Amino acid sequence: MTQAVKSKRLFARRKQRVRTAIKKHGRVRLSVFRSGKHIYAQLIDDGRGVTLASASSLDKDVKGKVKSGATLEAAKSVGEAIAKKAQAAKVKEVVFDRAGYLFHGRVKALADAARESGLAF
Repeated sequence: MTQAVKSKRLFARRKQRVRTAIKKHGRVRLSVFRSGKHIYAQLIDDGRGVTLASASSLDKDVKGKVKSGATLEAAKSVGEAIAKKAQAAKVKEVVFDRAGYLFHGRVKALADAARESGLAF
């Protein structure tokens, strides 16, 4: 087994463990995906199976503010944007789904910005 295959398997296990713990709460889920170039966030209602809102570093309002989508500033902007969209959708409390990523860097910056902008989790 190569290192890449082992790393992907471990990531998948972490992701599943996080999702299993989150499903117990029954609240709207703030899901984060980060790629090498961008960061994305979605508000998902698992009970109804719908996405309530989404924001990413590709959105026009965020893309104009930041130099690159893979920076802490971009993550903060996405966190603020998703919090505003959550308020518009009348969502106040969410469960943070880090999707197997470690809670540091861009993921932490997005979460902190969303908290500061009014989301509770």
